[in-house]
Amino acid sequence: MSVQKNWLGCAAILALAIVAALQFGPRTPKTTAPRATTAPEPPIAAFGGSPSCAACHKEEFVLWQKSHHASAERRLSLARDSSAFSPTRTIRHGTQISSAQLTPRGVQLHTAGIDGRPEGFALERVIGVAPLEQFLVPSGGGRFQVTELAFDPQRQDWFDVYGNEDRKPGEWGHWTGRGMTWNSMCAACHNTSVRKNYLEPTDSYSTTLAEMSVGCESCHGPMAAHNRWQAAHPNQAGDPTLRPVRRQAMFDVCGSCHARRVELTGQFRPGDNFSDHFALVLPDETDVFYPDGQVRDEDFEFTAFEGSRMHAAGIRCIDCHEPHSAQVRIPGNNLCMVCHAAPAPPAPKIDPATHSHHQAGQPGDSCADCHMPQTLYMQRHARHDHGFTIPDPLLTKEFGIPNACSRCHTNQSLQWVLQAADKWYGQRMERPTRTRARILARARAGDDKALPELLGLLKTETNGFWRAVSAGLLRHWADAPQITSALISSLRDPDPLARALGARALEPVAPDNPAIQESLRNSLEDPIRAVRIEAEWALRRTIDTNSVPGRELMTYLAYNGDQPPGAFQLGVFHLDRGELNPAMSYLRRAVDWDARSAPLHEALATGLSLEQKQDEAVQELETACALAPRDAQCRFKLGLALNEDGQIEKACAVLKQSVELDPRFARGWYNLGLAYNSCGKTQEAIESLVRAESIDDHSPDIPFARATILARLGRADQARAAARRALEIQPAYTQATQLLEMLSRP
Repeated sequence: MSVQKNWLGCAAILALAIVAALQFGPRTPKTTAPRATTAPEPPIAAFGGSPSCAACHKEEFVLWQKSHHASAERRLSLARDSSAFSPTRTIRHGTQISSAQLTPRGVQLHTAGIDGRPEGFALERVIGVAPLEQFLVPSGGGRFQVTELAFDPQRQDWFDVYGNEDRKPGEWGHWTGRGMTWNSMCAACHNTSVRKNYLEPTDSYSTTLAEMSVGCESCHGPMAAHNRWQAAHPNQAGDPTLRPVRRQAMFDVCGSCHARRVELTGQFRPGDNFSDHFALVLPDETDVFYPDGQVRDEDFEFTAFEGSRMHAAGIRCIDCHEPHSAQVRIPGNNLCMVCHAAPAPPAPKIDPATHSHHQAGQPGDSCADCHMPQTLYMQRHARHDHGFTIPDPLLTKEFGIPNACSRCHTNQSLQWVLQAADKWYGQRMERPTRTRARILARARAGDDKALPELLGLLKTETNGFWRAVSAGLLRHWADAPQITSALISSLRDPDPLARALGARALEPVAPDNPAIQESLRNSLEDPIRAVRIEAEWALRRTIDTNSVPGRELMTYLAYNGDQPPGAFQLGVFHLDRGELNPAMSYLRRAVDWDARSAPLHEALATGLSLEQKQDEAVQELETACALAPRDAQCRFKLGLALNEDGQIEKACAVLKQSVELDPRFARGWYNLGLAYNSCGKTQEAIESLVRAESIDDHSPDIPFARATILARLGRADQARAAARRALEIQPAYTQATQLLEMLSRP
């Protein structure tokens, strides 16, 4: 179990923008495969439990019984766990000192509670095996909280999974906070058929599960009916209760837990399509991945693999991993050579002796060393990257993307690594993956010059995964006509991931564009739920919550409402629909649950501004800026709020800070120009607007603002030129036409 703080990137479909309402016309049905629906929930009685499989599937059962899946969660046992508590263990972590001990009442962890005072907590369950075990503490409202203090059974020591972060009570990620609530953060992937059952009115849980740990039915589905049929028909074929999980569906089963994702339903079952229940976190604008697809933050293998050439070639988890033990089928390089020795098309033929340039049996000779480098998570858990990327030190030099060579050769310079790669592989390093990584790295940095190439990726990339990444990154340019057209086309992409990201990218500009709205209405009939929910969210301002799409969206929003991002998204939903009271309730709840998250304070400030509480809005934005001191957008919003509050001089200073943090922030320069003009600093205003226009030459507002200032200064010729420029960009710009007419009068 691991908690990731940057949940805003996971839930990329969330939005803060409040824009004009769109017109929601009749939906046009599409003749496609039927849309995914949620089947009736199987009762607990439908599950037979893993022990019921042992008699007929002895070999598979024995393999599973020894796996980490079998012990993913279990009840604490003195026979197995006493060494962690006896003798008493003292644990120093950050500024805190805790202890683990055995008492007459059982095992206990003595550490800071929710009020900050140390106290003893009874431990009930264990999650994880090696290299670490964490413990569950029963809490109020049906909750279990997961300890951040973990025990390493191999080293026989305790440690804090967050290292030196020194998390404190009151923080979302402290062990007493919602970021460590088992019911929503851990239970589903450590047990079989978990139903969270969050009860919003009481902020409590009534969580159920079919079996503790990841049992046989986690992957094969409920089997009680199968057990009964087999008992009645021993040694007979033709069991009508069996619904075999096919190859791709089994891959989706793996992804249901081994992926960084947002849950859409909480009701995934073996045999279901992954994208009907989850929205995948991608290597777009989040920091979870590097631009070449390598993992950075914790990903759990699935996403990196889906972006790999291995996945594109048809390889799936069970080709390399025995599914019941989860261990690799063949050790070492021999596993890779199953495909790469013959070769098995499209796998290229590889001779390990000449390919690795490392001595046999030494580090660097293993395929995994170079193509599956390890990253350490939770202080002790080293995980292989499943993206099968090619080490490229040139990308390290250009964009800071790590390469496996430097990870190993820590005593050598990057130049030494570059020379070795050039000597061994030369022009073979100039491959499409390098080109793609360069484009994505520049796009992630906001480089407008990368736009044509990024648009090319969306249109020509053969891997749907990377088309989806390209669509996601185009979000920031979605208002440009060429990009809008390309993203609308992506809604018809054969890959549902690309369709979903296309809908997400169009969301910010949908309210003002009828063509986008119509295309998104068509996507409401997409056969894949992840695509539909992105479209439903984009059309949220006027969607009928009693319609089929509206109910689907509300079900998704309600399911995630027990965590800060979910409460935040519910707040935005109501805010954008003009429903201020419920919006503020949810936004205040989100801030209460995670007071250290800047975006939540920003959203609350928006609501406060609509309530005409400008002073409070400014305070919330000042808090947000303190939490995110390098965030240009945050400073920008504070500057606007200060301007609304009549603090013009202070607004100028803060807006100036925003463009100093991000010199390519066109809207920042534009508003700084307006603020300077309000302060009477007309020359500074004109210079700021010129700077804005040099960055963004698609907005008619910028040259028109410059034209009005020049007109007031009596510089008529320059004012006319600026107004004409606004009309070149938008011929129907009425105000610019009126200004030109006024300037033409004698």
